[in-house]
Amino acid sequence: MVGVAPELPTAVDRSIDAAVHRHVEDILARYLAERRAELPELARTFAHAVDTLTDFALGGGKRLRPTFAWWAWRAAGGEPDGPRARAVLHAVSALELIQACALVHDDIMDASELRRGRPTVHVRFTEAHRAGGWAGEPERFGTAAAILLGDLALAWADDMFSGAELEPDMRAAARGPWQAMRAEMFAGQYLDVLAQAEGDESEERALGVARLKTAAYTVERPLHMGVAFAGAGPATVEAVRRFGTDIGVAFQLRDDLLGMFGDTEVTGKPAGDDLREGKRTLLMALGLDYATRAGRHADADLMRRALGNPDLVPETLTRVREALVDLGAVEELERRIESLTSSAMAALDRAGLADPGVTRLRDLAVAATRRDR
Repeated sequence: MVGVAPELPTAVDRSIDAAVHRHVEDILARYLAERRAELPELARTFAHAVDTLTDFALGGGKRLRPTFAWWAWRAAGGEPDGPRARAVLHAVSALELIQACALVHDDIMDASELRRGRPTVHVRFTEAHRAGGWAGEPERFGTAAAILLGDLALAWADDMFSGAELEPDMRAAARGPWQAMRAEMFAGQYLDVLAQAEGDESEERALGVARLKTAAYTVERPLHMGVAFAGAGPATVEAVRRFGTDIGVAFQLRDDLLGMFGDTEVTGKPAGDDLREGKRTLLMALGLDYATRAGRHADADLMRRALGNPDLVPETLTRVREALVDLGAVEELERRIESLTSSAMAALDRAGLADPGVTRLRDLAVAATRRDR
């Protein structure tokens, strides 16, 4: 429901290492509550909209980005507790607001109706407009409100990062990856919508989108931030970024497979949504390439007609799935996920990091790319 603030979680009383995601949620909830309370009297109505953003940001998700950043900090020698550790945790929790911005805007661009099994933000405001019998077009209002809240999430992410009580050298070291991450995320999003507009079916474009839109801000730059906070040298940074890039791309390739074949109860989005939205994923790029090279023009035509078709029926989705399996595109994507994961682990071995951080980073990488996530 629009305008209902969630209850704040109780303070987490265990070590950060034992429950990173719970600590992140606690910090994020309290930060959002503080910012809501600061809104001037004239903006009290807006506070109800902020409640929707808070509900969205706290209503699901694995807190993967701050968790990668935290364990990179620990693996590079960062303390498990104390003022420096708490400052780092506060700074990396801002990654969840970057994620909220990206998801809210992505759902608008893709006209998605569900996210994490619940109505997307623009749909919530559209429904509120319709239920209230307000003037104008409900969809236009819903889009406008969601754009503003996505922008607010980005602004507050910067505020949250800047407000962390980091030592000057730590803040300076992490500023570069923080800034690069934001630009890369938007560049990847633009490449994604451009590929749909141009009908670009190339493997190169699909991998470029995966690298910038997902890998950079999901794994690579959070890891970069974590080791930077700990004062890591260039060789460690380079190895960690390679680990992050390969795992991040593998994560996106697994997402592509789940988007086509996954269970809605698990993914929180309707099966085949990427196809309906016209996503030029690597899975589709491989399928079209293999079909064309094999002279299976009927299969290629089937996939092209399905791409971007909002009225896609289950029977057509089933046929596309069967073609992708039969052509070998699914098998090739699985092979690439395995190859990327192996190369990522090799890079992690070269990074010169320490336990318990290294072991936890390995576990996170495996979890991010597994078939049942």
